[in-house]
Amino acid sequence: MQLLRRGPVVGLWIGQTCSVFGDRLYAMAIMWIVWQKSGAAAMGLVAVAESVPYIVFGTIGRRLVARCNSLRALAIVDLFRAGLVATIPLVWSHAGFIGVLVLVLLIGAGGALFDPNLSALVPDLVPPAQVQGVNGLMDLSGRIARIAGPGAAGALLALMPMTALFWVDAATFVASGIALICLAPAATRMRRKAPKVPAAPPAARARARDLLKGRPDTAAAIGVHGVGIACTAVAMAMPALLADRLGAGAAAYGAILAATGAGSLVGNTVAGHVQLKGPAPALYCGLWALSGALLALTGAAFSLPFLLLVAVLSGMVAPFLQITLATHLSRFEGAARLRLMSVDLTVIRTAGTGAMLFVPALAAPNPTVAYAIAGLTTVLVGGFSALWLWRRTPSRAMNEDAVARELVRE
Repeated sequence: MQLLRRGPVVGLWIGQTCSVFGDRLYAMAIMWIVWQKSGAAAMGLVAVAESVPYIVFGTIGRRLVARCNSLRALAIVDLFRAGLVATIPLVWSHAGFIGVLVLVLLIGAGGALFDPNLSALVPDLVPPAQVQGVNGLMDLSGRIARIAGPGAAGALLALMPMTALFWVDAATFVASGIALICLAPAATRMRRKAPKVPAAPPAARARARDLLKGRPDTAAAIGVHGVGIACTAVAMAMPALLADRLGAGAAAYGAILAATGAGSLVGNTVAGHVQLKGPAPALYCGLWALSGALLALTGAAFSLPFLLLVAVLSGMVAPFLQITLATHLSRFEGAARLRLMSVDLTVIRTAGTGAMLFVPALAAPNPTVAYAIAGLTTVLVGGFSALWLWRRTPSRAMNEDAVARELVRE
């Protein structure tokens, strides 16, 4: 609440809440219209196409991503995405599925430029002591959108045709772009007031491998993030688990989703301002081990109330995961921060897209076993990494800001 009294922060939060809400509308609308007109296989192709730019830009597009490292540049990207989204119904009527697939690739490219840069710029809007809080606010906007987006889309579809949903989505991107343009002068002033840090040499800025080699704890956290995202793809088999274990249907599935969302909102209120003791990467890996244990428990569900309880607990852990890693990466400065955030985004997009291609299909015939394997894999990888990082950390109270600045100087 204190952060929301700061003009730049509340402006950015409102703008990004609109943008993320638009993302949820877009995701639902594009999948629905593709399913209606081209079938389930086309839906999978669209999902992969949306992630491809994230993987490509994160791997070989470092310079292009770095060119958008300002709020004004991100505003242009958002307005570009607004135009693309608004034309989807027109392109479908004239160019069909192939034309829409090209638009999906372009919209994904806009997201691949926007997401890591926004994450890297947000910490500069507040003093270092408030970075965790502002990351919590950004996480909150995403969680609100995940809950409200599908419901709002359903309500809007009762009042307007599917094509109009894309225009509403485009309007949310325009609102985000306007907010970013208005905030750009304030962000520039805050950057000028921030303490100056020696710039990294060109070679250090260029190579993510050098950054990760210099901080194996950060590299381990990003790797565990990728494994965790891949394993949680098993959650797509939840309808099969409900039918197999409990004989339940769509109503129970909706209750599980609602319980997870409610838990994530509760968790966010704590994770945004309560600082956990110890080295952040080790804590992060330990949180993934806890998440994996809950995933394995989900597969052993013996009643709907038990499953709802596990869903609430899983939702509560999720904000701690997001905010802990985002705050850790925010401790780095300048180009190092942007590069590491881009690498993390590339890792999870690659892991998530790859897992979505085969994990749900493999999990559906025996969801109980699939949940157990995915959960135990996450427990082992996260737990081992947490133990290794905890033991190798020279001081559990180490100053992450100092370490990050030293890496940039090197």
